[in-house]
Amino acid sequence: MFDSQLHEMVLSGDGSYTAYSKEYGEHYHSTKDGALYESLIKHVEPAFKIKKDSKELNILDICFGLGFNTLATIYYHKKNSFTSKLNIFSPELDGALVKFLANFNYPKEFDELRHIIIELVNNGVYSDENLHIELFLGDAREYIKKFPKAKFDIVYQDAFSPSANPSLWTKEYFSDIKNIIKEDGVVTTYSIALPTRLALYENGFSVYINSGDGFRDATVASLSPLNGFTGVDMEHKIKCNPDAVSLRD
Repeated sequence: MFDSQLHEMVLSGDGSYTAYSKEYGEHYHSTKDGALYESLIKHVEPAFKIKKDSKELNILDICFGLGFNTLATIYYHKKNSFTSKLNIFSPELDGALVKFLANFNYPKEFDELRHIIIELVNNGVYSDENLHIELFLGDAREYIKKFPKAKFDIVYQDAFSPSANPSLWTKEYFSDIKNIIKEDGVVTTYSIALPTRLALYENGFSVYINSGDGFRDATVASLSPLNGFTGVDMEHKIKCNPDAVSLRD
């Protein structure tokens, strides 16, 4: 069984299951938007809208959790017959959670990907001709410091919320992300909180709204200008909210 003292499987709005973390007091996905739908619409689709023509993509998935962002990336990639090679790197602090993933009730869209989860649970690595995944068990802040400058094309910023897990949303954290993302790389996140956007902006990121029918707004950011997204006027936001500050270590 997946359910444990610290985790409980929960049905979400799109019919896929997510989980509730009793330790952090939050669900891994929006129960309203739905686990699979949220991964696709707030992370995978906006990222590939920008990067679909790349020959090879290095993706940082913060944090692995139930594996939805990584699996949704592979599913979407296959569904659209993209030819890029995918290299996905993902830290996860909760090693006990990972052990339970072999028993998680994933959506049918992931049926043909179950062998990947099993391999990651058992060995922490999966590789084939067009896909490489590394799962790191430990502190994400320490993990990201091991990568060379300008390595990543895509960063899925999907940690528990700033109020529950503030260390993965600070100005200093996004400074580390800035160091390892390419100039034309893209950060996706569900958070639209002003402190999150300020932390990105203060590190030189341009901030954009990811919006559409059937889901709540999310955020996309890049060190380079992006087409196809509405920009957030951060100077105006700052003027209207003079007391707002980014989180700090």
